[in-house]
Parts: sequence; structure tokens; C-alpha cells
Amino acid sequence: MSSDTPSCSTSSAPDVSDVLDAFFSLHDGLPRQAPGSDATTGTLLSLVGGLPADPRVLDIGCGSGRASLVLAEALTANVTAVDTHEPILDELRRAAERSGLSSRVNAAALSMTELPFDAGSFDLIWAEGSAYIMGFDAALREWRRLLAPGGTLVITECEWSHSHPSTEAREFWAEAYPLRTTAENVGAADAAGYTVAATYRLPDRDWFDEYYTPLDQRIAQLTTVTDSMAKAVAVTRREIDMRCEHGTDYSYTGYVLTPRPDHEDGEETTMSDTTTRISWATRPETPGDIEAIRAVNLAAFDTAGEADLIEALRQDPAWLPGLSWVAQAPDGRVAGYALLTRSWVGGENALTLGPVAVLPEYQKLGAGGAVIRALIDEARTRGERLIVVLGHAEYYPRFGFTRASGHGISVTFDVPDETLMALPLDESVPVPSGTIRYPAPFGV
Repeated sequence: MSSDTPSCSTSSAPDVSDVLDAFFSLHDGLPRQAPGSDATTGTLLSLVGGLPADPRVLDIGCGSGRASLVLAEALTANVTAVDTHEPILDELRRAAERSGLSSRVNAAALSMTELPFDAGSFDLIWAEGSAYIMGFDAALREWRRLLAPGGTLVITECEWSHSHPSTEAREFWAEAYPLRTTAENVGAADAAGYTVAATYRLPDRDWFDEYYTPLDQRIAQLTTVTDSMAKAVAVTRREIDMRCEHGTDYSYTGYVLTPRPDHEDGEETTMSDTTTRISWATRPETPGDIEAIRAVNLAAFDTAGEADLIEALRQDPAWLPGLSWVAQAPDGRVAGYALLTRSWVGGENALTLGPVAVLPEYQKLGAGGAVIRALIDEARTRGERLIVVLGHAEYYPRFGFTRASGHGISVTFDVPDETLMALPLDESVPVPSGTIRYPAPFGV
């Protein structure tokens, strides 16, 4: 990264609108205006369920429209792409013409907070790196009405990568935009009436390859600038430096969301006259949790097999301290559990997820999802590369798992292909391929 600071041509305090214009000027002509990549757009699209043959697509806060072009080509769909900055929409129109997609991409200068479309107008709504402008919760609430029955909202949001970010990162984001954890954003999506069909954490290269690196190069080319541009540059440099120094503390996560048909705005789901909007605290197990963990597994499964497996794994070299996690109910009870142990894929280190268990009275209320996401975050923070799981094909993709066979990963026994899944934790390194070797207590 360059450390040069452009010189200023005046000494008067810059006007806020002038600084905003300077920000736009800095980003004009760049590949992207937020973290992302064509590959990530494609990955998120692969996590979307069935769409109509000719889906109606809305790209909100499209910027220069890289996602719009990927969607228009991949879906052979008509994409309405909206942003407020006309020059950047002109860039999209020119790019669409060069790609032969002009007839399928309609760029319109509109505010995301005042979209003039009728309810149910779109089968797919896309928002990469733009929802922060109005806030995650407001975006979920306002855009839901635009989805047709069976429609999908794909949205990316910056959030904490783990539960203990640095003081510097906390102070920076306290000023810039209030970040939450994945579990908190999943809870917000649930409260807004969505089912979380899948999540996907953007790889670190999505911040730099087509966003920060070109932006930094643009800054380095500046010579004499106005006070407004100098202010915009200072803020931008601080943001880039923060990512370089504390990037492991926060990340962008993509959410694939489908509205629940039985939800209405303001509705509160209840069970036995008690709200089910539970805020799940998650943490590593302590010695005092061991009996409670066994009780959760005995209650969740028909046999003692899973509970006995956990005890056997505790005595095995594959056990990794700090990767056995619980979800606590508001009354302090251990309500959910998830475990990662060492396994190997093609002779290289990996992790196996399981057992995962939730007390029957708390099932389908988010405890399992909360503890799984917390455990995945912990594994990623430790620098682990890959998690494999053998489980329900309809459940685990919401955490970013995809078919293991797509990565060249297999097992030595017969299982349905869709039930063996893998989650790469670091997209910047190759995913190990080959046969999974489980810890001995698994008996396979």
C-alpha cells in the first residue's frame, strides 16, 4: 500500500456534499465499489434455490454493475440495476453494451430507500455491499415486500468475524457502521420474517483484488487535490489500513434469504405463550458442562451413540481443546451443542463437524445454528482450512457447506452424495482433496 498523501490546494474546511462528490470521483471507473468478485457472485447464485425460467431480478445499489452483468448472463434474465450516481450507471450501460447484454440490463437512477416498484415485482433481489447505506434491518424490512412468492433476497453484510475483535477495530467501526456477529444478523433475518437458506463468508481477496488495490492505485496517482478530496482520501486510507492491520476481526458475509409465507410484519411467533425470539449465548465448553452436554445428546437422539462418541473423542488425539461449544438458553441451561475434531482429507488437516445436538424443547429455535456458526468462526480464526460434515442436505448449506464431491472429497463407505458436504474456510488457499480419514472413535 502507498503511504503518500495528496497535497491540498486550498485551506478552507470542505463541505460535506463536496466530500461525497470526492468519494464518488475516487470510485468512478473502478471495477467495484465494495468487496466482492464475479466468483463470489457466482457462488452466492449457486446457493439460491429454484427460480422461474425467466426470473425478474433487481440489483440494489449496483454500482458499476459487475453483479448485474453476471446475473444477466448466468440467468439469461432481465436485470433492473439501481443506484443514485448517474456516472457510474453510465459505466454499467457501456459495460453491458460491450458484453452484448444491453437488452437485458436496465440501469436506473433510484434511491434504495424509495423504490417505486409494486409489491411482488421480483423473483430475486440482489444487494452486494450496499445494504449498509440504509442499514441491514431496514433493508430486510423494506425490500421484503418487493419479493414475489417463493422469491429470494441475496444480501452481503459486513460483520464481526469472531467474538473478540481488537480495540482498534471496535473503535473504527463504532464510528463507521455498527457491526454485529453472524448469529445476531441471522437473528435479525429471522425476526424480519426470513428463513436463512445459506450463508457464505467472502474470501479475503474479495477486499483487495478488485476493490482496495485499484482504489489505492487511484489514490497514488493523485497529485494536487482539493480539501474535499484530501478528506475523502484520508478516510479511505484509514479504512484500507484498518483492513490490512485488523482484517481478521471482520468480514463480509453473504446471506441467501427466503421470506416465510406465514410471517407478517410485526408478527411475533409464540410457543406455549412464551416468545421464541431467543438470543443464544455461545461459548466453548467448560469442565462443568460435560454432564449437561451428555444430557443434551441423550435427549436429542434415540440412542446413546452420539453421547458415547463424544466421550470417546475426548480421550482421542483428534480432540482439539476449545472446539467443543455450547449454546446457552436464557436461563443458563446448555440447550445446544456442536463439536469439531481433527480429521484428514488426502493426508492434510481438516475438521469434522459432529455431533450436533439441541434439547427437544429448543429445536427449530436457532440454538443449533447459533452454536454451529460460532464454532465455524472459531475454526476460521485459528487458521483451519476445511470442515467436512455428513448430515442433512437441506440444513447445512445455510452455513456455506456444499457437496464435498465438488471439491474432489469422498469417503470409503456408501453415502448419498448430497449428504457429504465441505466448507472451505480460507478461499485463498487450495482446498484439500481426496478421501476423508475420520478419528478412530467414529469407527469408519
